[in-house]
Amino acid sequence: MNLVLAGLLATPLGKLLAGLVVLAAVVLVGRILLSLAWKLLLVAIVVVGGIYTAGVLL
Repeated sequence: MNLVLAGLLATPLGKLLAGLVVLAAVVLVGRILLSLAWKLLLVAIVVVGGIYTAGVLL
């Protein structure tokens, strides 16, 4: 396994391929976390809006 990885990283094209795979993994994880962050933000907006509305009406 290490010999295959060392062989892959020995060439510029192999280094580019490895870099693109790492970048794809980072983007995928970032996309998942950003999706979660949007959901949390929308829940927070609804909760704060409800508290504000209750405070104004009561």
